[in-house]
This record gives sequence, structure tokens and C-alpha cells, in this order.
Amino acid sequence: MRIARFVDQAEPQYGLVEGPADAPEEELTVTALAGDPFFHGVQTTGTTHRLADVRLVAPIIPRSKVIGVGRNWADHAAELGNEVPASPQFFLKPNTSVVGPGEPVTLPSFSDEVSYEAELAVVIGTICKEVPIERVKDVVFGYTAANDLTARDAQRTDLQWARAKGFDGACPLGPWIETELDVESPVRITSAVDGEPAQDGTTDDMVFSVAELVAAASEAFTLLPGDVILTGTPSGVGLVREGQRVEVVVEGIGSFSTPFRR
Repeated sequence: MRIARFVDQAEPQYGLVEGPADAPEEELTVTALAGDPFFHGVQTTGTTHRLADVRLVAPIIPRSKVIGVGRNWADHAAELGNEVPASPQFFLKPNTSVVGPGEPVTLPSFSDEVSYEAELAVVIGTICKEVPIERVKDVVFGYTAANDLTARDAQRTDLQWARAKGFDGACPLGPWIETELDVESPVRITSAVDGEPAQDGTTDDMVFSVAELVAAASEAFTLLPGDVILTGTPSGVGLVREGQRVEVVVEGIGSFSTPFRR
């Protein structure tokens, strides 16, 4: 299932996106759900829209936290001159960093070096703690695509990564949550800047698997429904400038783009 959040005329609501996986947006529909699927399950209403007639917003605004993972792709660690860690390295992004597909991101005034990072994101479905690897599937609601924006200059100068990773708009998510993605098979992740290919890798290149990351994160933090775990990025990251647009594509989920402004 593809679970989206959309705006028609009033407040954002959840909806079930329907239509062939490879169909253009014009052929897809979204049926409004009754309530919050994280707590009430997927209950459809009788209201259906053409997807092209509504505006998608971030598929989830975490009630608690976004957990990022640093240096989880060996080639990305190498391109930044870093060693591969012996255990997952976590950082936090506030929920105010989350924006939806197509929403413009204002580059922060304190940084001249903001880079893009296309990532697969895990969306937690139930409260959990100390989850064994073999039970990770039981606590995952689904997956979405993410762009883990990073202010590289602040990352170099600050003792902590809060500014570098957590500024407003630093976590674009979209276009929806896919509940049936098979992450035990390779999932391709790509990005493009103004249509020019930038990143291209598969989850086979990750140092720690999705299950290992969720299990390790749950050792440190109690995970709540709607929490998001970013899983790291392939090599090919670069800086983004005002007026550019970055597209993120995650195989089996879909794509979204983010325009940048000052």
C-alpha cells in the first residue's frame, strides 16, 4: 500500500494512493482515510480524488524524532575522507526539519555549503524498545524517500551536528509511505540535480542493513509510531545552489523533488 498525506481544501489528511506502480501521476487516485492509520489502521472513506488534483505534503511529521545514520555507505564515507564506523552512528533531526515533496527549502543563512543526500527512510509503526533484528519487520510501518540535507561548513566547525543536520527544511520526505517494500533485496537509490544524474547506489552497499539500523536505534531510543530512521546515502553528494532542484528516487517507492531558494 502507498499511504500519502495530502491537502484538498482543508487540513492535511491521510490517503491511500491507488493505481499501477509505474503509472504517471495523472492516472493515480488517492482515497481519503478515516483517521490516523498509525493508530486506527487503514480505513478508507468514500472520498476519492485524482492525485493530480490534490497537493501532497510530507507523508509523516514525526511526533517524536528523525534519526539519521552517519557514514553507513563505505563509498560515501570515503568521498568525505572518513573511515567506516564499527557500529551505527546516530544523530537527530527535529520534526521542524521535515518538509514534503515539491516544497521549497530556504538555504540557511549561516551556511554556504548545503549538500543533498538521497536516502531510504524507515517509518516506525509501533512503540518499541530493544527490538531484536529478527523482529524488526513487526515494528516497521513502511518506507519513504528522503533527502538528508547537510550544512557541510557547520558540520566541520560545530562540535555537534544539530545545526548542520537540523535546520528548517533539512529533511524533505516523500512522496508517500510504501508499506510493502522488500528491503532484503537490493533497493536502488538515485538523485539528480536539475536533471543531471548525481548519486546511484543500492542498499547492498550499506555497511549496516535496515534491520541492523532499526535494532541498534531501538537500543538507544524508545521508538514511537511515526518516528523516521534515515539509512545513509550513496556517494556522489554535492552542494546545491539557489534556484536548483534536486530529485530523489527510491526504487519501489517513487520520486520527489525539492527546489532551493535563499
